[in-house]
Amino acid sequence: MGYMRYIQHFVKNDLKKKMVFISGPRQCGKTTLVKDLIKGTKSLYLNWDDIDHRQLILKREWSDEQKIIALDEIHKFSRWKNFLKGTYDTQNEIHHFIITGSARLDIYKKGQDSMLGRFFSWRLHPLCLAELKNNLKNKQTHNLDDLLEYGGFPEPFFSRDSVFSKRWRKERINLIFRQDIQELENIRDISLLEIFYFQLTERVGSEVILSNIARDIEIAPKTAKAWLQVLDKTYTLFTITPYSTNMAKAIVKAPKVYFYDNGEVKGDIGAKFENLVANHLLKKIHYLEDSTGERYELHYLRDRNGHEVDFLICKNRTPYLLIEVKVSDTARSSSLFYFKEKLKVKHAIQLVKDFKGIETKNGVSVINAEDWLSRDLNCDLHTS
Repeated sequence: MGYMRYIQHFVKNDLKKKMVFISGPRQCGKTTLVKDLIKGTKSLYLNWDDIDHRQLILKREWSDEQKIIALDEIHKFSRWKNFLKGTYDTQNEIHHFIITGSARLDIYKKGQDSMLGRFFSWRLHPLCLAELKNNLKNKQTHNLDDLLEYGGFPEPFFSRDSVFSKRWRKERINLIFRQDIQELENIRDISLLEIFYFQLTERVGSEVILSNIARDIEIAPKTAKAWLQVLDKTYTLFTITPYSTNMAKAIVKAPKVYFYDNGEVKGDIGAKFENLVANHLLKKIHYLEDSTGERYELHYLRDRNGHEVDFLICKNRTPYLLIEVKVSDTARSSSLFYFKEKLKVKHAIQLVKDFKGIETKNGVSVINAEDWLSRDLNCDLHTS
């Protein structure tokens, strides 16, 4: 396709120092990235899902000449953490190790203290406007509408074929529920979990009241909460919580749910566009966290008086950037001004899909969404 993924050179550099963990949604490009990275070198790629590969992994059957050992989906092995620790401690002077997985390795890294100091972590996301603009090397142009229609996963995005995209999406969801989740979690009724998932696809942009969904599909509220965590841990979706100076209170309040695959979102253009922006923001802050070590968080804002803002990004626990998302409305949201003053946030923007240019008034900017989201991932979050 003529492009290099945005974390590729970081992974290559980190690999010289420690193990590298790469996690991210199924089929977002982790395997392709790793195979591109080891191409032309004496290396070995093994996937835990392959029965033959599994035996090679367990026996550690690789030669001293194979300098990079890439192990995919090994987190599905119940004792994977101890296996990796022992392997790395005895072989790190001979081999470099890349570990990839379609689940949050920080969660499935049980007893992670024993791994301390042995790895760097990277989270790979689907394609976004910034990556397409700065990494794509062919002449084909891509824009926001392409991502809205096909989503950012490489196969459906580059196919530009609606029928192929639907078939691909159906197979991907089937693999997530029938293979990935089944191998990691003890869930008896996967069909009911799928119903729960599809209920969530209709609630993008809204507060998700889990007790209501639980009642509708006749499960316990605590089951709904546990299932939401499972879907989050396996990179099927992600949640954001309301911002509060008292985080204990925020955790109790209703989350909002977004999907890594924009094609999964059911609803109008407003819901699909908000989901797309949420993906771009999460990818941006994960990139900044993984590359700089700074701490970032993505929240939303809502108070009892009806003030609400779609997104708030915090940097090192301090409110840093307010973001409102609109399809065509260029009238600045009064809530941006309200929370900008209340939280003492320096930067506030309103991203508008159907608008060209940038206009700033009283510290709040209305910006063309595609232009802002296309800025290099290295750029600071604010508009200056």
